[in-house]
Amino acid sequence: MGVEVRKAAQEDAAVVAGFVCALLQELSGGDDIDRAAVSAAAEALLQRGQITAFVAAQDGTPVGVITLHECAAIYAGGVFGEISELYVTPAFRSQGVAATLLAAAQAEGVARGWKRLEVGAPMQPQWHRTLAFYEAQGFLETGPRLRRLI
Repeated sequence: MGVEVRKAAQEDAAVVAGFVCALLQELSGGDDIDRAAVSAAAEALLQRGQITAFVAAQDGTPVGVITLHECAAIYAGGVFGEISELYVTPAFRSQGVAATLLAAAQAEGVARGWKRLEVGAPMQPQWHRTLAFYEAQGFLETGPRLRRLI
């Protein structure tokens, strides 16, 4: 496969944002994405250290990204990690890239003393392959996730 994973630096904000835009567009069924807003958010969050991102590349060309951040909750026993975005370009799917990115996220979590990683899966049954992937990686389904914009 020849894919290498590295922690994203501030200079990678455009790459991270590009993958997140692609993810959002795919999940939305092709809706227009405010690329400028996504780019600004990626740059600000990486700069402030509020997210950690890892970029997967083959022969120097980025092919995927995972972003995560630290959360805290009593039920989790303190701090834990949450995967915000995971995206692999379609040509590189089912080749172990996402699993390699998850391994990097898990190693980051171990280094930070997290006891768990959580992720929200997209709507089912349309995205059943995503849910099956996470389950194959050892994640347990704990129920739907809800949101309210404020």
